[in-house]
Amino acid sequence: MCGRSVMARGAGFGGRRRSEFFGIDAEKLGPGAKVGVALSVLGPVALSGVLLVALAPGLWWVFTTYFWVAFPALGLLGSGLAGLGEERAGRAERAAAMDPERDLLVALMSHGGMTPAGVAAETSLSVEEADRRLRGLAEAGHLEVRVRGGGLFYALWEAEERRIEGVR
Repeated sequence: MCGRSVMARGAGFGGRRRSEFFGIDAEKLGPGAKVGVALSVLGPVALSGVLLVALAPGLWWVFTTYFWVAFPALGLLGSGLAGLGEERAGRAERAAAMDPERDLLVALMSHGGMTPAGVAAETSLSVEEADRRLRGLAEAGHLEVRVRGGGLFYALWEAEERRIEGVR
């Protein structure tokens, strides 16, 4: 008889996917949910281990069999904690990316109207980046564009309205 090798594709050992944790698809969980699921498994494991040692100290070795549950839960906990760290870092990066725009708007509020070069002098933006952001905000209708001496000045609409009301 000729020997053939058979390669099975699909779910893997036991019909479960690798990322499945006690019937929960761990890849679809967010970092906080991963931590919650892991702690919901590790908490009872630790509690039962403490009770086992306290109530039946001669059977301490039974607790070593709990590790088939604890090891995957520890992996899920580590994955969730790492995801929380990445999520925090992502929030910090988004906040840092928002700071130049916030600085731009604060400079416009304090000066009334500014050129891109003036905004670049007041913020961490380059003149090109300030010009691009100011132009984008003006096209979206958030800023008023004025022409003075051949240059473009950008101002917040509210600043113009406050100035007009203050003159009256």
